[in-house]
Amino acid sequence: MEQESRIGDELSSSLLTAERLRSSVEEAKSFKTECGEVGKQADRLAQMLRTLVRLVAGSQQQVYDRPIRRVVADVRKNLDRALSLVRKCRRDNVLRRVCTIINAADFRRVVGFLESSNGDVKWLLSVFDGDGGDGGGGGIVISLPPIATNDPILPWVWSLVASVQMGKVVDRIEAANQLGSLAGDNDRNKKIIVDEGGVPPLLKLLKDGSSPEGQVSAASVLKVLSCDEDKVRCIVNDVGVPVIVQVLSDSPVRVQIKVATLVARMAEHDPVAQEEFARQSVIKPLVTLLSLDVFVDDLEPSSKQHSSIHSLVQMNKDPVSKAYKSFKSNVYSEIGGSGSGSGSGSGSRILKKERDNESPEVKHELKVSCAEALWMLARGNVANSRRITETKGLLSLAKIVEKEDGELRYNCLMTLMEITSAAESNADLRRAAFKTNSPAAKAVIDQMLWIIKEIDSPVLKIPAIQSIGSLARTFPARETRMIQPLVEKLGSSNQEVAVTAVISLQKFVCPENFLCAEHSKNIIEYGAVPLLMKLIRNFEQQVQLQCLVLLCYLSMNASNHEQLEQAKVLTVLEGAERLASLQNPELRELVSKAIYQLSLYNAGSHSQMLSYAGP
Repeated sequence: MEQESRIGDELSSSLLTAERLRSSVEEAKSFKTECGEVGKQADRLAQMLRTLVRLVAGSQQQVYDRPIRRVVADVRKNLDRALSLVRKCRRDNVLRRVCTIINAADFRRVVGFLESSNGDVKWLLSVFDGDGGDGGGGGIVISLPPIATNDPILPWVWSLVASVQMGKVVDRIEAANQLGSLAGDNDRNKKIIVDEGGVPPLLKLLKDGSSPEGQVSAASVLKVLSCDEDKVRCIVNDVGVPVIVQVLSDSPVRVQIKVATLVARMAEHDPVAQEEFARQSVIKPLVTLLSLDVFVDDLEPSSKQHSSIHSLVQMNKDPVSKAYKSFKSNVYSEIGGSGSGSGSGSGSRILKKERDNESPEVKHELKVSCAEALWMLARGNVANSRRITETKGLLSLAKIVEKEDGELRYNCLMTLMEITSAAESNADLRRAAFKTNSPAAKAVIDQMLWIIKEIDSPVLKIPAIQSIGSLARTFPARETRMIQPLVEKLGSSNQEVAVTAVISLQKFVCPENFLCAEHSKNIIEYGAVPLLMKLIRNFEQQVQLQCLVLLCYLSMNASNHEQLEQAKVLTVLEGAERLASLQNPELRELVSKAIYQLSLYNAGSHSQMLSYAGP
């Protein structure tokens, strides 16, 4: 109401200026013909301004004010120009008229300005007094006002946004679709839509549960607009996150698909959006939707060949069965009621029935969108990663990686990679989510090892290898089944896979790992040294440097291992010392320590051999 009052005041002020102009025209003593033409334009303008004031005052909904403010500002400026010119014609003193330089060209210019203002206000009336009913605007206005001369996109956006905010349902949907098409053309159009207040009407349409088609259109446009941090922040600042989370919980599947994708885009581009979504509890409904049907027909653990005997035994124990059953029992009860209070009762039952009746393809698309949203929420965010693990999301993600393929498997795998990366940097999360006896942790590790060993896809192998490396500090010394697959990947024909394996193995043998000595011996025993030497000989410098780091750790932790001597690692490190000297000081120091350690062992071995030989 305050906003509409301010608009009314601005319109009333312009109307008052138009009436003053009319009075000044009647008092003109010179250029009466030209002043009369100005008066005609002022009359037309005053009449349309009165109509516009009535429309704004009588509107039953919030008026979209951006075009009104812009047009009225130009109208005020043009009226002031005309008033200043006409007032000069009131002077009846001949000398004063001679000293005041006025000519017909000045009037032609002012009349042109007033004609443009009349065209602009007429266009405003067509936008706000269309066949829309409810005291608001109507259909989309295709014509462009004179103000569009410099930027025709701007009035088009105004018309579409006004229709989204004040039109009939069918017009709102059509306008939203056109905004999405316009936004998809280029980034400048996106910026204009956001700057001109397009986000609040779209959020209003998204919130309107009476039209799922309108919700889909609104979510699609907002997703296109969520292309960088600034635009996403505008959606957050317009209190869009609570609306999005509520719609995700309470809407039909086709709407949830678009909204989950919107969550992914916003979380991808803005860390503030990541935090705000978590604060509004979006993770629980996402995990729940992702888990639809995951455990319904498969409560028992998998009997796939890639699962170890140990894991099969563990998965059949009571705690795990309880975990599966508990998770299943909560799946449907949680859908539709998270945080909004509107997902209970008959509405929730209707939504559940609709979901049950959806085709497998639609359900699959929903899971793909939810998995991507979880991935983006977890990316670089320890708190969100912890929240996913607290919802038993690890178990669901691992099962989907096992059962599904394509984009759904990839998104779940990337989510797990982000969670393991967060666990690597946060000891509390590592201890809580990846305990040795945790069924969810066992399931995750089993799937990662299976992908590394069996799946012939670098796109999948790389995040799986990174995940095992991130969990290096969680494995006891006796647990060696993840080391051999990583060592084998050192010989991969794909350079990125090989380098990722090198980096993951570094995390097993770095000084921060308490069991670095034991892991180093195991890595050497599985044949890592010859493969590293081959990588150093055959690949570019960046690969060589990563291999040198791993060789240095192995040399420092297991300098007495005979394979290091047989492979002449000391000679390689001494030759690389000059290369290392060109790099950062930490690498140079690491190479020097490894050379020193190997030299001590070799010197000791040589002295021992001389003592056995005798004098």
